[in-house]
Amino acid sequence: RHYAPTAHPAAPTPASAACLGILMLETRFPRFPGDMGYALPWPFPVQSRVVVGASPDQVVLRDPMVLLPRFIDAARDLVQSGCDALTTNCGFLALMQSELGAAVPVPVVTSSLLQIPMLGRTLPPGQCVGVVTISADTLTPDHLCAAGVADPKQVPVVGVAPNSHFSRGILGDQPTLNFDTCRQDVVDAAARLVAAHPEVGAIVLECTNMVPYAADVRRETGRSVFSIYSLVQQLYAGLMPRRFPSEIDDPLRQHS
Repeated sequence: RHYAPTAHPAAPTPASAACLGILMLETRFPRFPGDMGYALPWPFPVQSRVVVGASPDQVVLRDPMVLLPRFIDAARDLVQSGCDALTTNCGFLALMQSELGAAVPVPVVTSSLLQIPMLGRTLPPGQCVGVVTISADTLTPDHLCAAGVADPKQVPVVGVAPNSHFSRGILGDQPTLNFDTCRQDVVDAAARLVAAHPEVGAIVLECTNMVPYAADVRRETGRSVFSIYSLVQQLYAGLMPRRFPSEIDDPLRQHS
């Protein structure tokens, strides 16, 4: 078996609540609040599976598709364990969107990049969606096409500096990370994106480890910022739509 269950507690929820499954890379670097690997980022039930051999180096800098059978096995195990939808904790796994989606009978969102086509349609004429990634050198048009982007040339991409603390810490799977330094590395990349491409009206953070810094990117750039967290929240809202009271259940209306 090429995956391992991991403890991933969530906030208390009703027993009938839908469950999200997360396919995790095999890593040791620290997780900060907001990161998908942090203990309590989700307000709903979560299960996860670590895919053995899925290192940041293999998935981001090399070819993650060699691990596809392992990801499929882990995905099927999550579904058998009761998960109602699946996601991953690396945006580069967009390459597996079609294959994972075909392998299991539940919704799958592999990457924050899947938001790009929809967000592009929300922007005024002349604006576009831009991407901040952990590795601009290896985020290819194939990744964007796999996420449903019709013309990758219309999506500006900027990466954190290759020698930055964030890049070296995540891709090198270092045992320590400095939160403030990582935040500055991500904010700097976003600032470079909008400076080089002022037409960017919305930013998608490719890397799931950038979620803790989304608010800082928004404050620095003035652009709306989207991540795997925003995508999964939208997915879960469809799994568990909010129930609104009917007139007969509303005490204010009963006495009006």
